[in-house]
Amino acid sequence: MDTTVTSESGENVWGGGNRPLGASYGKLMMWFFIVSDALTFSGFLAAYGFSRFKFIETWPIADEVFTHVPFFHGNFPMIYVAFMTFILIMSSVTMVLAVDAGHNMKQNKVILYLFLTIIGGAIFVGSQAWEWATFIKGDFGALETKGGRVLQFVNAETGERAAIADFSKTLPEDRVKHMSSEGVWYQEEGYKTSFSLNEVVEGFKANPGILIRTEKINEQGEKTVLDRKESLNRLKDAVRVVEGANLVRNEYGSRLFADFFFFITGFHGFHVFSGVVFNIIIFFNVILGTYERRGHYEMVEKVGLYWHFVDLVWVFVFTFFYLV
Repeated sequence: MDTTVTSESGENVWGGGNRPLGASYGKLMMWFFIVSDALTFSGFLAAYGFSRFKFIETWPIADEVFTHVPFFHGNFPMIYVAFMTFILIMSSVTMVLAVDAGHNMKQNKVILYLFLTIIGGAIFVGSQAWEWATFIKGDFGALETKGGRVLQFVNAETGERAAIADFSKTLPEDRVKHMSSEGVWYQEEGYKTSFSLNEVVEGFKANPGILIRTEKINEQGEKTVLDRKESLNRLKDAVRVVEGANLVRNEYGSRLFADFFFFITGFHGFHVFSGVVFNIIIFFNVILGTYERRGHYEMVEKVGLYWHFVDLVWVFVFTFFYLV
């Protein structure tokens, strides 16, 4: 026998109807997606935090990695990343204004603020692409040992990083294994570093003002710099030259650092790119008067929820990855 639970007024206690919690189906589904995606990002950041804690003594220092600003040469730690964060947060503000204008049925203001949001998102995605390219290319270069450790170089007088191009020797050695003109057994050698291991080693021996810096962080929170004798001894363990970073090699330090950087920032960047695409579609619908005819701008509010979520996630990524 079916039993219906009713309240004192006789209404069905479990009767949420078609609008549970007073939200439309579309908004409710957006909230479900946001919660599930938040759990995904939480897992990624937890894995990053665990790995960093486990390898804390050899983890790269963010202030020494993210020092570039487009069109400017010099050492500007975290400046451009802070700019990217500011742009994304401001795009969240313009999205709030677009949603508010939609509530008041002001089409022209919705168009303006959505356009500004799209511009902010595009700047962020472009900036992240530039940051990736700079991270992959690298600046200084390093050597990798048999055990996978990275040996960086510093100037003994200034204590600043030294690029392998500053001291390496050019030796009369043939680094091309095959040429396309030499028969059918041609095979591309693949990516080659700017200098061979021998060229870096010989250049280091000829420049007593260059020292080796290891991955290990000392009590002062800085990478450990070896003296000249220790540097020459450690140089014997080097097996290859590393320039920039990818999923296998990483001149900045621990390989996991590059893996997490590409995965977490790439996953978030994909979310921002998707949000920009959604905003463009909504933007043209607003121009065409689609939501004016519907009598509401709920679609703008739904895409706004997604955009705010993307912004909030970046605040956590920025804090965990760049600041802590």
